[in-house]
Formats: sequence, structure tokens, C-alpha cells
Amino acid sequence: MLHGGVITFELARELAEAGMPWMPASGDRFVIPGKEMDDEVFHVAEMTIEVASHHGEGVVKFNGTTEWALDSIPSENVLWLPREDQLRDALGQSLIALEHEGTQWIVTYGSGGRLERVRDDDVECGYARALLAVLDRDAR
Repeated sequence: MLHGGVITFELARELAEAGMPWMPASGDRFVIPGKEMDDEVFHVAEMTIEVASHHGEGVVKFNGTTEWALDSIPSENVLWLPREDQLRDALGQSLIALEHEGTQWIVTYGSGGRLERVRDDDVECGYARALLAVLDRDAR
């Protein structure tokens, strides 16, 4: 990561609601909202946390975790926290540039034939804001 931050839960939720698809893979980060563990960020790892299918439904399985009395949870009950590289990939050709000015990151992206810019103190959040604008434009 360029900045070392984590996308905010609010932006991650907005991306999910905007239809950003998630195909869970090793290294992905997520939280389990509403289970009194909102501050706990989990990572999909082939050895301890894996994604599987159970009766045709996606589940996130906790293998060998002693801190949780939970074997699995439906994947729709977790909130994916996309990383910087995943957000950048999702922006695709809409992404024009990333700049750093003072304490802020500036993401320039193409939208409807125009260049738009968003600023944020965190690079992941900047990418997420740009992606939300692109997804919103594409939904119209």
C-alpha cells in the first residue's frame, strides 16, 4: 500500500450497495458488522479463513480459530474491505492519475468524457470515492 490505511467501513458498504462484485480470495480483508467485533479486521487466508460453498451458498469458514466459537458465516454477512490494488483495478481505464499533495491524495478519473478529481487523506478512500462516482455513472 502507498499510504498504509484501510478503507472506511462506510465507503466499503457504499461500494457493496453500488454493486461492486466480490469474489473472495486469499489476502482479502473483511469485517463482520453487528457482531460486536466491528473493529476486528479479518483476512482470508488459505490456512485459517477460507471461502467455500455450503448447500450452494457462499460461506466464510474459520478453521482452527480459538478466539471464535464460529465455524462459518454466510458471505453476505461480512463486509469486504477492498485494498488499494483492488480498487485501482476496479477503476480500470477510468483511472487517469494518482497524485500526492500535502497530506492528501488526489485521484483523477474519467467520467462521461470529462476528467474528475477526488481528494482524500487516505489513498484507498480516494480510490473508493472515485469508483463510487464511476459506478453511479455506469448505473444510469
